[in-house]
Amino acid sequence: MKIVIDSNRVLAAMIKESTTREILFDKTFDFIAPDYLISEVRNHKDKVIKATGITDNQFEILLSLIFEYIIIVPEKDYTEFIENLKNEIKDPKDLSYFAVCLAAKADGIWTHDPHFKEQNNVKVFTNIDMLKISGKVRQ
Repeated sequence: MKIVIDSNRVLAAMIKESTTREILFDKTFDFIAPDYLISEVRNHKDKVIKATGITDNQFEILLSLIFEYIIIVPEKDYTEFIENLKNEIKDPKDLSYFAVCLAAKADGIWTHDPHFKEQNNVKVFTNIDMLKISGKVRQ
């Protein structure tokens, strides 16, 4: 199942060993994300280091491990979809995630941002949804 992963799920996976990290490493899913995700996660580096107590080097190692499970989609592959979404998505930071979802014909977006559900073009999945899909939680 092809799923676009939002930065809040990546950051949650980096901050602690959790359900989010378990889902990220689950082979049921093929995670993809806009190239914008890399800079967005890096912008929160200090927050991750403070929350976890890891070093800069450990941050880089953890980031590398996590990005082994995410295919990064270059902007050129989804930019044509951004213009069509501008009137439907309120937060411009989120446009890339929706555009990648449409361009890659993904099954939806995995996020815990409630405003992602303010649209009807793309399915939005939470951790519980992802656990149900993977069969780790009964429906």
